[in-house]
Amino acid sequence: MAASRPIPRIAALATALPSGPIEGHYRLWAEAQITDPHQRDLFRRMADRAGITQRHSVLDGAEGRPDAGQFYDRPPFPSTAARMALFAQTAPGLALQAIHGLPELGAITHLVLACCTGFMAPGLDQVIARRLGLAADVERISLGFMGCYAGVTALRSAGHIVRSLPQARVLVVTVELCTLHLQQTGDLEALLAMRQFADGAAAALVTAEGPGLALGDGLSRVLDDSGELITWTIGDTGFAMHLSGAVPARLAAALEQRDIVASISNGAPPSAVAAWAVHPGGRSILDAVERGLGLQGGILDASRGVLADCGNMSSATVMFVLQRLWDARPPSGMALAFGPGLALEGLRFGWIDGDAG
Repeated sequence: MAASRPIPRIAALATALPSGPIEGHYRLWAEAQITDPHQRDLFRRMADRAGITQRHSVLDGAEGRPDAGQFYDRPPFPSTAARMALFAQTAPGLALQAIHGLPELGAITHLVLACCTGFMAPGLDQVIARRLGLAADVERISLGFMGCYAGVTALRSAGHIVRSLPQARVLVVTVELCTLHLQQTGDLEALLAMRQFADGAAAALVTAEGPGLALGDGLSRVLDDSGELITWTIGDTGFAMHLSGAVPARLAAALEQRDIVASISNGAPPSAVAAWAVHPGGRSILDAVERGLGLQGGILDASRGVLADCGNMSSATVMFVLQRLWDARPPSGMALAFGPGLALEGLRFGWIDGDAG
């Protein structure tokens, strides 16, 4: 009889936020970009309704770094080179802050890194591995420029590794510095989109041993005729995000399709899934998922709480949501995230005790 496949699980999970508050500065900065007083009032009303209370940034003025005002309010507007220099200075430390929140790592065999807000060489994966003192032969995978769903892809990739190599100990790291990419614009939709994003990092240890959140089947779907709804373009002044206001309606419509619903909930009614870790791309995104899948009120409280307390930290965000679900030990769950494409990525999970599998 063939041996059963190992069951990969998140054995430990930790998150980290930088110390710099950016919400107050951004509101003042964004309002100054809007010349029409009626549009400015509309921005204020819509920002107040966004479900975000606070956001954090590496632009905190500490250790020789600029604060948000020094970085954005003093001409010239920061170039991509200046932003990448600050990324290289700050991203490793925030990633390590999350990693150090994990218990004893043991002998890490693989490192899976997800990041879409910066580039550097040697790569961030190498820098993290060296600072942790990992063995020189640790295998590294970097997932770059995938956007908000890359956290799901990183965990899914770690699960594949553990299924193939039962003794593997995979360190998954997501780190995003979204606040390095503000753009000068008076466009209301663009300013509201930028207002959602923030900085954060998360780390997880994925193994085939011990209790934790077991990682099941994955889901990947690109929606037709939606490629222009979310874009992330490299320019001379950082990376410019375009997040269309049509995204929530497009997602809700997609999530009402029987084949997509069946693939998300594994053929069962969505109400049969005990926990949902939905990427909080914005309040309207969460409302659309709730509406499209017919979920009961309150089931997305973990996602809404992360949005309120942290904002949208791109790929790191879904791991913040999983952390909030951790203590409940949900028997079944679905992680969903959305990004450029318009693409939907998912991963089933559920609590597992001991060394089962």
